[in-house]
Parts: sequence; structure tokens; C-alpha cells
Amino acid sequence: MKRVDLLKKVKKRKDSIGLTIDNIAKLTNLGNRTVARFFAGEDVKLSTLEKITEVLGLDFAGEELIDIETLRENRAKEKALYIVSLVQDTSSLEKQGLNNKELELLIKDTQMQFLTGEYQKYLWAN
Repeated sequence: MKRVDLLKKVKKRKDSIGLTIDNIAKLTNLGNRTVARFFAGEDVKLSTLEKITEVLGLDFAGEELIDIETLRENRAKEKALYIVSLVQDTSSLEKQGLNNKELELLIKDTQMQFLTGEYQKYLWAN
């Protein structure tokens, strides 16, 4: 496969998901300039390619490993767990922590907010 073909696949996937170069840089712990260089078609390290394709749910050839919906659901759950853990930690310090069933419901509700609700625009923000 030619590099230009891979780049087209990766760009298409990035656009389909709705990620920005800034989002990708933060999610991969790469610099904005490095990610921008990749999308401009410049040479980058293999490890950079690996990180970018992994975040997008692709393999090195630009083939889908994880479908977009599953990628979105995984990201929403990850963010929901993080947000709920912050609330739970604070509540526990105040001896007002939630039980497991309440926690599960809160995580599910928060995940749905990231997928379809008011927090949807923050799904890929880091």
C-alpha cells in the first residue's frame, strides 16, 4: 500500500469520527506539530503512525479494527468512569459515597450523555 493511500484512509476515519488534530495529539500524547506533519503527508516515525491509527481504531494499513460506534462507546465509557470516579472520591471523603448499583446507573447515564446528550461535544476532548 502506498503512503498516500494510507493517509487518505486515516484522514477519512478522522473526519468520520469528528476528531481534530488537537484531539488526536492529546489522546496520543504526541505534539500537535507531529500530528499535523503526519496529516500533511510528511515523514513521521513508525511509532507516531501506530499511535494515531490505534486511537482511530485502525491497523497500520488503515483497515478498521474497531468500528466507529464501538470506538465512540468505549470512549464514552472511559470518560464516564473518570467523571464518576471524581464524584465518588469526593463523596466518599464526605462519607456520602454511592453503592455499587447507584454507581453503575450513574456511569451508564453519564456514558449516554457523552453519546447522545448535552456532553456529546466533549466526547473526544481530553
